[in-house]
Amino acid sequence: MLGYPAAMPVKLAYLVTHPIHYQAPMIRRVAAEPDIDLHVFFGSDFSTRAHVDPGFGKAVTWDVPLTDGFQHSFLPEVTPPLQPGEDTTFWRPRNRGLAEQLAHFDALWVHGYHRAFHLQTMLQAKLKGLRVLLRDEATDVSAARSPAKQAAKRLFFAGVDRLVDRYLCIGSRNRAYYRGFGIADEKLCMVPYAVDNAAFFARADAAHPNREALRASLGLDQRPIVLFSGKLIARKRPMDLVQAVAQLPPDQRPWALFAGDGELRAEIEAAGVDTVRVLGFQQQQALPALYDLADIFVLPSEREAWGMVVNEAMTGSTAVICSDRIGSAPDLVKPGVTGFTYPVGDVQALAATLADCLSDPVRLAGIGKASRELIATWDYDADISGLRQALQI
Repeated sequence: MLGYPAAMPVKLAYLVTHPIHYQAPMIRRVAAEPDIDLHVFFGSDFSTRAHVDPGFGKAVTWDVPLTDGFQHSFLPEVTPPLQPGEDTTFWRPRNRGLAEQLAHFDALWVHGYHRAFHLQTMLQAKLKGLRVLLRDEATDVSAARSPAKQAAKRLFFAGVDRLVDRYLCIGSRNRAYYRGFGIADEKLCMVPYAVDNAAFFARADAAHPNREALRASLGLDQRPIVLFSGKLIARKRPMDLVQAVAQLPPDQRPWALFAGDGELRAEIEAAGVDTVRVLGFQQQQALPALYDLADIFVLPSEREAWGMVVNEAMTGSTAVICSDRIGSAPDLVKPGVTGFTYPVGDVQALAATLADCLSDPVRLAGIGKASRELIATWDYDADISGLRQALQI
């Protein structure tokens, strides 16, 4: 044990580049724990303002609160402040003013190791005697890595590991990634990537009685519905789904709905597949009704470190088909139980998997039910348990 005073909460500083919509509910949950005194330090506020997202290709303002319900501060930026629509980099945001405040905390939790300021702060925290926790999305499928880059990463982790007391693993692939670079098992704690299940369940359940009205409003008949949700960009390979649907016999094609926007929208719409519909960008509070409406959710991406949209879809009792390059697949997509995987880019395999799923509606409904049951266990309770293990409280 770390020897925190019995009656005193652990004072935990959390450092992250900017407010992130899927993190905010988890942070609120941590902040509500009576024995954890959490303060969040953001490097930038760009995500709190309306901005044109380069992936969606349109202005985005999140419809969920990003900073409510927990103590937080926005750190002054040393580099030019990030503007809405700009991406974070290794050097940006670079901040000041946190080192002096670390003396007031028992532990530092950092999200993301590929930031200069984050590495600097981890060193400062270690020198001040704080317990350092690190959480990152990296997996074997999150990026292409040459042998030279793999060797460099091993050297990098040899240094970083001297600063980190515990790694907060988002899933089994993330855990295996750390192990592959020599991190000891006893330093790995599972703090799984989860969404706000309670909110998604409630919205899906509220939408369920009106699902036929939603179907009618979208101009859809009673054929099955396959859903894609995300940016319509090359990395997510939405055209693979279009082409897979096109390979099915016309009288067996499901509706293929694309809840998203981006550079490939025109190509999808011009493909001439009569059961394909692009719905455009959908806000967080509108998505649960679509997940409830869909029979199958498809994520064909060529790489996803995790794929939070898989969690979201499963709350709507939706079977999942995803490529084998999705980080969450080993944990969430159990073949024949909650869904199926196929080799990325193999359109014929995707079409065959769709046809197999659609051939037995009763079995498909059972897979959707099992999907919801599994995701109900992949939740913030597990996050709190793993965080407590990492903090040794």
